[in-house]
Amino acid sequence: MAKVVDARGLSCPEPILLTKEAMNEVGSGSFEVLVDNQTQCFNVIRICKSSGWNAQVTPEGSDFRITVSK
Repeated sequence: MAKVVDARGLSCPEPILLTKEAMNEVGSGSFEVLVDNQTQCFNVIRICKSSGWNAQVTPEGSDFRITVSK
């Protein structure tokens, strides 16, 4: 998994926009999104599911690593 979107420290809607951009770039396969709060985590998961992608969350301290795949 080569692509990592580091959206930590960014406010809405930037993590969503970066996630959508990565979806378009990857097409199918997987990538990771890093966020630093639960609200952004939920927002990224929601956009993934509504776009037909899977999202698996791994908490890492106060951050979240979301593995996005299709």
